Amino acid sequence: MDTSPGHYQVAQDIAAALLRGFDKHYRLFADSSRRAKQRFESGDWGAVQQAVRERIQFYDQRVNETVAQLLGEYRADTLDHNTLQQLKLHYIGLLTNHKQPELAETFFNSVTCKILHRTYFNNDFIFFRPAVSTEYIESDPPTYRSYYPGWESLKECFGRLLVDFGWHCPFENLDRDLDCVMNATERRLGGWPHAEVNLQVQVLQTPFYRNKAAYIIGKIINGYHEYPFAIPVLRADNGSLFLDTILLDAWRIGLLFSLNRAYFMVDMEVPSAYVLFLRSMMPWKSPAELYTMVGLAKQGKNMFFRDLVRHLRHSRDQFIIAPGVRGLVMLVFTLPSFPYVFKVIRDRIAPPKEMDRATVKTKYLLVKWHDRVGRMADSWEFSDVALPRSRCSEELIEELRSTSPTAFEAEGDNIIIRHVYIERRMQPLNIYLDRASPEQVDQAVHDWGNAIRELAMANIFPGDMLWKNFGITRYGRVVFYDYDEIEYLTDCNFRRIPPPPNLELEMSAEAWYSVGKNDIFPEEFAYFLLGNPGIREAFMRHNADLIAPEFWQNTQQSIQSGKIEDFFPYPESIRFGKAFSGTRDEAQESEVERDLFGAPHLSPELLSEVEIE
Repeated sequence: MDTSPGHYQVAQDIAAALLRGFDKHYRLFADSSRRAKQRFESGDWGAVQQAVRERIQFYDQRVNETVAQLLGEYRADTLDHNTLQQLKLHYIGLLTNHKQPELAETFFNSVTCKILHRTYFNNDFIFFRPAVSTEYIESDPPTYRSYYPGWESLKECFGRLLVDFGWHCPFENLDRDLDCVMNATERRLGGWPHAEVNLQVQVLQTPFYRNKAAYIIGKIINGYHEYPFAIPVLRADNGSLFLDTILLDAWRIGLLFSLNRAYFMVDMEVPSAYVLFLRSMMPWKSPAELYTMVGLAKQGKNMFFRDLVRHLRHSRDQFIIAPGVRGLVMLVFTLPSFPYVFKVIRDRIAPPKEMDRATVKTKYLLVKWHDRVGRMADSWEFSDVALPRSRCSEELIEELRSTSPTAFEAEGDNIIIRHVYIERRMQPLNIYLDRASPEQVDQAVHDWGNAIRELAMANIFPGDMLWKNFGITRYGRVVFYDYDEIEYLTDCNFRRIPPPPNLELEMSAEAWYSVGKNDIFPEEFAYFLLGNPGIREAFMRHNADLIAPEFWQNTQQSIQSGKIEDFFPYPESIRFGKAFSGTRDEAQESEVERDLFGAPHLSPELLSEVEIE
């Protein structure tokens, strides 16, 4: 190995430049996350949405800046093997005592993979495996605060921890809200258990901000038992704060961290410690998903790929074309033992679709930047993904070759997918409806309508509303995942079909009225959605408003007036204003408890067939 001073110094200088690039990125990322508190206190919800869109772009901006610097100042694309290996070693040395070493390693990969040929994509030159442990990194202040109450003073404990967050807005009626918290917690526990000597409440140091809410995340520890909780704090129009509910089931808390929702803003000095705390509450959530949900999507993407490589080593099944109706725009394949789907844009997009690859990419970017309101699946976007040729079915290889020849290439024992979107696998709604009972059809069609309404209120029109373009989660929640025809609602022109001027034109196969590029006729939805009598009955009972233009036009007017809707990642029925205000008879209380603490709505035999949200 050439260890001459020249090679050593070049490697050292490039390593320092790389780390400066990452530190600049994280400084800007953390500053934007920190200012979420101010935006929440002022109720500047437009600024909240703008900050989310801007923060998503920070990473690529810093990567591109650093790539340009390394190519311009150091001609990094001409470095020899020895210098490249020294570069990684110097970089590892710089990460000693760093607070975000795993993120810095990922940044190193992002920069160097834009400069080097993929033959260098191994652990000698990049961080294919992590090099620095994140287990015991200390944070100042600590990642979480601990409170040690007796059970009789638990209310005061929660009051103190809420005040310690230091919001400048006053609470509307904290004593009232704390009574609601205590009532809900006591019912969930079935009465207060005996207080063990280690009784404590642990709460993460900073709130999780998203949309119009701040979420307090923590857990109660008593003996060998841990009780996770999340408390949404909302801001009233008059500027005062109130507690909206308390979530006490891990699966409900897990829905807060669904990839179908916008990323949180969290001020974290040591992100790995936050992820470790969250995993103690939701052990089924992968680190990849949790890093993504706290806004560190590139780290989530890196850890996801490591999970995929590890899974391939411990499985034998093949990648196959995903079951269901094959799309005209995307070739979708999956590994049955791995709960994700892989989506490749076809080279030739058949009529009646009128779009190209660039348009499809723009649609997916729109979804990434937009508030997904729990109704649109997030995706990780990858380039040059190497999959073992032996693990790809012949049917898949032939489909790639015939419809997407420029999207892949064979290289040795691997298939290189040039560009792919990866999403959580869900059961397509059309398949679910074909197999569901009448009660399940009614529930799914009703929630499909709710999904459409929520997307519309968030200024999203799905475009192609066929059942096959939606999936259903483990908890019976309908999610949209086919984005090639997605549009901003305010860019659409919703019209009623005009009456035909005469019988001859009414019977004609051609439309008797003019149709503009962005014209939408909601009455037409019934033609391709309501062929099944059972589905038609459920649809007309719950969603008849969606096949009339008035709903869409009224929603457009609301958006254009500047109104930003509330979207709650928990049922309306468990909000304190609903569940705990006034007096309730036993029947009402029983219903509320089933909503607060009940199990998922789908039957057990279907739970195993539908992916978790």
